[in-house]
Amino acid sequence: MAWLHTWCGLWFSWLLYAIFLTGTLAVFDEAITHWMSPEHALEEHRAAPPAPVAASERRQRLALGAAYMAKAHARADMWEIWPINRNDNNALSAYWFNQQGGYAEARLDPASGAPLSAGAAGKPVRPTYGGHHFVDFHYELHAGNTGLWITAVAAMAMLVALVSGIVTHKRIFKDFFTFRPAKGQRSWLDAHNAVAVLTLPFLFMIAYTGIAISSVTLMPAPLLAHYGPGADNMKQFLADLGGPARVARSGHALAMPDLETFAARAEALMGQAVRCVVIDNPGDSSMRIGVYGWDNEAEAMTRITNTSGMVSFSAASGKVLAVRQPGEVDGGAASLTRLAMGSLHMASFGGLATRWLYFVCGLAGTAMMATGAILFMVKRRNRHGAEFGDATARVYRLIEGVNVAAIAGLAIACAAYLWANRLLPTDLDQRAGWELRVFFGVWLAALAHGLLRAPARAWREQLWAVAALCVLLAPLNWITTGDHLLAQIGGRADWESAGVELAALLAGAVAACAALKQRGSTA
Repeated sequence: MAWLHTWCGLWFSWLLYAIFLTGTLAVFDEAITHWMSPEHALEEHRAAPPAPVAASERRQRLALGAAYMAKAHARADMWEIWPINRNDNNALSAYWFNQQGGYAEARLDPASGAPLSAGAAGKPVRPTYGGHHFVDFHYELHAGNTGLWITAVAAMAMLVALVSGIVTHKRIFKDFFTFRPAKGQRSWLDAHNAVAVLTLPFLFMIAYTGIAISSVTLMPAPLLAHYGPGADNMKQFLADLGGPARVARSGHALAMPDLETFAARAEALMGQAVRCVVIDNPGDSSMRIGVYGWDNEAEAMTRITNTSGMVSFSAASGKVLAVRQPGEVDGGAASLTRLAMGSLHMASFGGLATRWLYFVCGLAGTAMMATGAILFMVKRRNRHGAEFGDATARVYRLIEGVNVAAIAGLAIACAAYLWANRLLPTDLDQRAGWELRVFFGVWLAALAHGLLRAPARAWREQLWAVAALCVLLAPLNWITTGDHLLAQIGGRADWESAGVELAALLAGAVAACAALKQRGSTA
């Protein structure tokens, strides 16, 4: 068991560290996206607090949104129109799926319906993946189904390491209350045990639910046995799981009806204010109109299902096709179980308190992976069992270099990603993709640095790089956008932007302390 825990833990600790760190950041992906979109951020927080929109005003906005989509994206199979958002009651947005299958957005002038190409003070809005980069990397490594399979295997290895770790450490709960600082290997083991025991239920839950919510991809045999292979059968399965199936276009034209009529009926049926209107098969006699509600945050915090109200209509007849009350789930017990697993994994219940709990537990899990990888090398730096014969010393030197890049190097890459958002030209072609290239390029450079420099020097230099990038992030934002912490907190109460910069300052301080601890050390 000890051998299994050691080697299974080592080979996957680097990947799991990356998954945990980016997953922890993904808890606040919306706040990160908000900070990385400073033009929109300034607009939203300058606006008055959101208030109910009069029926006549909402009718106009829905009509303008539909008119824009009919002119610019008439061939799209789905139109989604938001007449208001949480931060700005003077907002109008339209969404659709582009030809590449991506989710595209246009912000429109609520008075004219014209697309807005600029943000605050007339500045061009910078394209960015924002915090969604961390979400995508966390579960699929930006590699589609291949990445999903890799993270699933890593999650299984994590469950193996957790179980074997409990069996191996017979005094694990006693050791949780013991920490001996400045004791070298003993201190690293104490730290590893403490964070592992502290978050043990969370770690089991997050690994299991991460596998469970991807079960359709990872365990397709039941699906194939019941529905058969092929894209059409997969669509039918998803329809059965999530509610009424999409219908095919009939080929007969149908004029767009007054959307406000459906919005008002839906409000009465589901008991929620309208969040958005979704039109399937627009312009066709098979057209369906779905009206979705705004979740009451106080109510949403009391349930694990994060579904809002929804009413679906036939556009041709006006008939109500389906009604979902807030918190209810389409598709029965199977869909409810799937949604509950997803909510548990993604902290989509319980409000801000749950998000902070997940963030802290995620950091502890990240620390467990890091201390485990470091402990492996601390134990073998001066003595090892010649497991790889004459190449043993070279193998361990490689492991030490990868350790540096996987732990400190990834932190540098995450900070560099935020720096790229401020330093890359706003009108750069494929700008969002260049932010990702900076992330992976800096991470690769950190790996080269970790392999070429002596381990102790590499640790110190990369930790100082983390400290510098994080501490200087707020001044960088001030220089490049004119925005700063005093304005964010005192001027417009923009706690999302302030939270990103305050968290970066804290991370920089922790990295600086770790670098100072490394002075004169070989650990």
